[in-house]
Amino acid sequence: MPDEIHLHTLTSDVDTANADAVTASLESVLELLETEDEANVVLHTLCLQIVQAFPGAAMAGVTVLRPAGPVTAAATSDEVARLQELQHRFGEGPSLDAARSADTVRADRAGAHERWPAYAASSEQAGVHSYLSVPLLPRSEQPGALTLYGVLPHAFHRMDESVLELYVEAAAVAVRNARRHGEARNLIEQLRIAVRTRAVIDQAKGIVMALRGLDAETAFDVLVARSQRENVKLRVVAERVVATVSGRAPVRNGL
Repeated sequence: MPDEIHLHTLTSDVDTANADAVTASLESVLELLETEDEANVVLHTLCLQIVQAFPGAAMAGVTVLRPAGPVTAAATSDEVARLQELQHRFGEGPSLDAARSADTVRADRAGAHERWPAYAASSEQAGVHSYLSVPLLPRSEQPGALTLYGVLPHAFHRMDESVLELYVEAAAVAVRNARRHGEARNLIEQLRIAVRTRAVIDQAKGIVMALRGLDAETAFDVLVARSQRENVKLRVVAERVVATVSGRAPVRNGL
């Protein structure tokens, strides 16, 4: 029996080495992806750049429509965040109109009171006189809008619409890439966990085979039964078995 356990230990060491190599490879890819900005960072940077580029823009923010409701994805100030939250609360405003319709919205203070009376009345103290809102990623699963807020009357004109649309179109590529990188990071993390989990389960299964003289399928069934009996994940049971045999933990309910 000791020889069998020793043989399994050598095999397990090889399996662990392979798992470590795969994990190291995944981590290397992860490090490359870590250099990419998150989507919200891209949007925040975009807002800052646009405020500097448009003389009439005092503030800027991004609203994204999610299944649970609209959220502020970026804002150049707390005041902008408050203005967008007012729109989300009342269900009306330039950001929501542009996001929902996928059309550009331009309005002054008088037009705001006519189109969005509840929001306009509540936002009066902010001193905003002009709005320009452009759809952001209208074909995505979570559409949104980037909105410029001006404190001067008639701060935005038709030419501003065209220029802002070009800004947003260019930024859309970066946002999509950032989202893809985020999805890739999540997938890599799941794969990394799966690799480690498979390795420890294989180790535990081999230990049960050696100690009880069982075949691989029956040994796996033993681990599953213990997992169900103790109401813990199979990975946790496997880690306990390996830790027990290696002397790092006391025996629990046998193997």
